[in-house]
Amino acid sequence: MRAVETRGLAHRFGDGEAARTVLHGLDLAVDAGEVVLLTGPSGSGKTTLLTLIGGLRAVQEGSCRVLGTELAGADEARRVALRRRIGFIFQHHNLLGFLTAEQNVAMALEITPVMPEPERLARARAMLAAVGIGEKAGAYPATLSGGQRQRVAIARALVHAPGLILADEPTAALDGRTGHETMTLLQRLAKEQGRTVFIVTHDPRIHDIADRIVAMEDGRIIDGTRA
Repeated sequence: MRAVETRGLAHRFGDGEAARTVLHGLDLAVDAGEVVLLTGPSGSGKTTLLTLIGGLRAVQEGSCRVLGTELAGADEARRVALRRRIGFIFQHHNLLGFLTAEQNVAMALEITPVMPEPERLARARAMLAAVGIGEKAGAYPATLSGGQRQRVAIARALVHAPGLILADEPTAALDGRTGHETMTLLQRLAKEQGRTVFIVTHDPRIHDIADRIVAMEDGRIIDGTRA
């Protein structure tokens, strides 16, 4: 089963003579349960591809099927519904400073309105324990280290049992050891839970967590070999 499949996916920014093509007819397949790293120089189109897969940007040309949903021609409502089935991890954590770690994680469960708040918080605490910082459930982001904040972000991405996890440069703000530890943790938890992981990264130090590494250059996929 494919978690992600694109065919002839193209994207451009701007209109008319000022238009700049950033993706050139990409064909890509990511199997369910696979951990895939997307690498390449800055400006190669990696983040644009990630935002299209995540339903954060409308598909202009070609096919992009994610978790069984075709995004070509999809309206905002369909993209929102898909985003609720995806866990996102970003470079700068995007935690809310006025909420505790458990409250930040529990926010991801608010898409399930029938779930009472005590249950959301209990699930958040359990997920924080799973990423190794259960004792920090009541801590605010400003009191946590960079690695701990990224673990909170991983917990938030996993707590609602997404079919797909998308991560954009998740180790960029971390030192080498901490970055590798957090990504190894993400890989382990994803494998245990049967999640698919797609990571955009410049960091060669985390290549060993991947099932496959896909390389991009100038808006094209140039390689997709087993790690």
